[in-house]
Amino acid sequence: MGTSGWVYPPWRGPFYPKGVTQKRELAYLAERLNSVEINGTFYALQRPASFVSWAGQTPAGFVFATKAPRFITHMKRLKDAEIPVANFLASGVLRLQEKLGPILWQLPGTLRFDAEVLAEFLALLPQSTVAAAKLGARHDDRIKDDEGLRIDEDRPLRHALEPRHVSFQDEKCLRLLRDHNVAMVVADTAKTWPYFEELTADFTYARLHGDEELYVSGYTDEALDRWAKKVRKWHRRGDVHVYFDNDAKVRAPVDAMGLSQRVGLG
Repeated sequence: MGTSGWVYPPWRGPFYPKGVTQKRELAYLAERLNSVEINGTFYALQRPASFVSWAGQTPAGFVFATKAPRFITHMKRLKDAEIPVANFLASGVLRLQEKLGPILWQLPGTLRFDAEVLAEFLALLPQSTVAAAKLGARHDDRIKDDEGLRIDEDRPLRHALEPRHVSFQDEKCLRLLRDHNVAMVVADTAKTWPYFEELTADFTYARLHGDEELYVSGYTDEALDRWAKKVRKWHRRGDVHVYFDNDAKVRAPVDAMGLSQRVGLG
């Protein structure tokens, strides 16, 4: 249970108290929630040292979900993705070690379901950290060395897909996701994009972008009660990851803590 990102200037004061420096913000958040999505990976490749640092700032049991690069999802649109995926995996994400959670692949709203493209892309995704390191070794010269490929042991690697076009509500799509154990993201987007609640993997991944207004509105007690009921139901079948992305009005951390308390994490 956590937020989508943690570096937001408007949170300083309302959420991060005076005296908590920017370098301490992740640690402060990790004292109150047990997971967070890394957003910076969506915009640019990061350095191995950054992942090592983030892991070191959080307690045992903390989990990082990682947002995959928009270069793959929005520019390449999942096509010819082998080298870009290798670059991403070699950039340092594996250095999170036991704190590495699911990788989130968020698609643009203009991308329609194409069975052939999705099948080829899903077949590319590694299902373990050893397989990820092997694929990452195919990186190009955007990655200067293999520091990011160091792993301490082989662990399962999970993936979640967040489509934003109604065409993905297709049994062929769902079957592909189930075949590869990839979670279809349950995304609450204030009706901006289609809502999917198809459970396609042995875990559930939800993103709450705003109850009534995208990225802005918070969740009422009644809304959080409804989501808590869903989370408890999903948890009966496996792990559940929930991230609040309604950060514009400093609602994300408050709502995440509220939901955490309702499901017994707070």
